Amino acid sequence: MVEVFKTNVQKKKQGNRLLGILANAYPAFNINFDLSDRDKILRVEGEQMEILPIMQLVRQHGFSCELLD
Repeated sequence: MVEVFKTNVQKKKQGNRLLGILANAYPAFNINFDLSDRDKILRVEGEQMEILPIMQLVRQHGFSCELLD
């Protein structure tokens, strides 16, 4: 399963910090950013993924996060 989220992460340093936090919380998932995309895409790939906790974790660190259709 792959989920794609729109964020407001602007800088590579912010993305790397957030990737570390997400990787620590979800070590079995493949997680990456596409900051060159206008929606500052966060992609999360893994099995038995719960979307809400991922979004909440991103938001707890000061960034917006919403699921893209």
